[in-house]
Amino acid sequence: MMFIHQKKVGAMNWFSKERYSSLDSIVLRIVGIYVFFGMLWIFFSDAILLKFVSNLQQYTRFSLYKGWAFILITSVLLFLLIRKTLQQQSKIEDSLQVSEERWKFALEGAGDGVWDWNLQTNQVFRSARWKELYGYLENEIESTSDGGRSLIHADDLGNSIEDINAYLAKKTDVFVSEFRLKCKDGSYKWTLSRGMLVSRTIDGKPLRMIGTHTDITAHKQSEAQIKRLAHYDQVTDLPNRILFIDRFKQEIKNAYRTDKKTALLYLDLDHFKEVNDTLGHYMGDLLLKETSQRLMSCMRTTDTLARLGGDEFTAILNNVDNQASIERIAQEILDKLAKPFHLGNEEVYITASIGISIYPEDGEDVEVLLKNADQSMYAAKQNGRNQFHYFTPLMQEAALARKHLISDLRIALAADQFRVFYQPIVELTSGRIYKAEALIRWQHPTRGLVTPAEFIPVAEDTGLIVDIGDWVFTQAAKQVVKWRLYNADFQISVNKSPVQFRSNTKSHIDWLECLSSLNLAGQSIAVEITEGLLLDARDTVVNQLNVLRSAGIQIAIDDFGTGYSSLAYLRKFNIDYIKIDQSFIANIKAGSSDWALCEAIIVMGKKLGMKVVAEGIETKEQLNLLISAGCDYGQGYWFSKPVPADVFEKLLES
Repeated sequence: MMFIHQKKVGAMNWFSKERYSSLDSIVLRIVGIYVFFGMLWIFFSDAILLKFVSNLQQYTRFSLYKGWAFILITSVLLFLLIRKTLQQQSKIEDSLQVSEERWKFALEGAGDGVWDWNLQTNQVFRSARWKELYGYLENEIESTSDGGRSLIHADDLGNSIEDINAYLAKKTDVFVSEFRLKCKDGSYKWTLSRGMLVSRTIDGKPLRMIGTHTDITAHKQSEAQIKRLAHYDQVTDLPNRILFIDRFKQEIKNAYRTDKKTALLYLDLDHFKEVNDTLGHYMGDLLLKETSQRLMSCMRTTDTLARLGGDEFTAILNNVDNQASIERIAQEILDKLAKPFHLGNEEVYITASIGISIYPEDGEDVEVLLKNADQSMYAAKQNGRNQFHYFTPLMQEAALARKHLISDLRIALAADQFRVFYQPIVELTSGRIYKAEALIRWQHPTRGLVTPAEFIPVAEDTGLIVDIGDWVFTQAAKQVVKWRLYNADFQISVNKSPVQFRSNTKSHIDWLECLSSLNLAGQSIAVEITEGLLLDARDTVVNQLNVLRSAGIQIAIDDFGTGYSSLAYLRKFNIDYIKIDQSFIANIKAGSSDWALCEAIIVMGKKLGMKVVAEGIETKEQLNLLISAGCDYGQGYWFSKPVPADVFEKLLES
């Protein structure tokens, strides 16, 4: 096709040059003949006339005849020469038209649409085949280059313009561009556009360009299919080893630039060979497909899951912030794969062993990280399968410690290992204890007293916080019954984790039933929540807060100022208390920025009708500043550290 195109352009150039050179030659010939004949007439006509005429009167009369003869002869001569010129020009134009028709017939006979662009007027002729190719009727497209460009896919338009500009600037010999062109029905066809200039001005400015559009959609689809076959697994439709390695290299580069960690999970299905051997390869493929779907449900949108071959899968977890997030995903994979697989009429059980390596601690290139993760995976198999194993000894040690902590935590509640401590909340103006915050402690039989910072995050990750939170509430409710004997308005604050709110349990209903069984009013309890929970507008959270508020239970925002919230949310949920985080209180001094923030929070709370509690008061100076600002309540070591119930009761009695 390109050969035909080049041949056509060559012919057109030849005809153009031939036409102009012939015209120049004929014009020069006419001028030359006229000048030559005129000179002969001037120099010799009078002398010849004198030989035949003897007197002056005859000479004058015949001179007039001579002039008319000159006019007649030159007119005939000009007529013959111009007639010949026009005949030659007509032959050239007829030949050019025949050549163009043959060329267009050859191109359109091959299924291409022809276009002809006049760059001076910006007018574009599009052949009938062109319109047929894209489904347009006559006059449905503006006959300009802008009309055509408006049909090009937005993602391809920039490259198409660059291609044509490069050709017009003589940076390329032939114009070739590929893009998607919009059809009348709204679909797009991949198009190969080819063309060449057929004329330029004397100074090289382009005048006219002719080319073709070829539908290459089927070719592009074949290319995409070949690429997919080369980069994706045919059973699971996941990236294969080739694409996985390419993406892993890119993730390592990104991690290096951003100074982030990337985790590699190397997963092998336990006893997969037995499924293949007993149920056949067809069932084995079904199992692999179902496995890939379960694995995908555990991935984040930015992660990459791949099948390396056989029963081996890999997952790239980018931008991992901490070890817990890696373990959460790994454990979710183990939990989902442990559930039964229903393959036709068969029910199959499998597990997985996972090896984990971390960039850059365990290696800085793909092969090293793969090898280390593979070794860790085999270590997981040797340790009994259905588990994950870190490559780095220190990380493995931490993972084992966390695993043991979870195991101990699961039995701690039943073993009565938890204790509730209480920290006084004091009315600053009177110095009297009006409230208390219930704080859990874990009295481990071998580890001793485990702080909440160690086990609360684990309890939230595992969901154990729901049962633990219910137990704390029950203990606090029983305790407030006793302490209301000292003060009828005494109140205990109980922390409720976002995990508790988001769980599907009806713990808030159980809490109200507990208060009812103890004949306690809702005002005897305040529930402390985090700022982040206010931004969670899901119905389950909103409904629970509304139920608690309707029962008279008051709501407090704990650690205010350290999270994200807005005044709109504070008003929406009718918050009763704001607790200023101790990180602000620790550094307050007259004139300091922390003190300015505390004052602003106190004023804001007052304006919104909320009481303000300052956490972490440890010095007399802090206490005096807060009193001067009108803060309502305070808690901290200045008054008392968290203490057991019997010790707290003595504080009430004092």
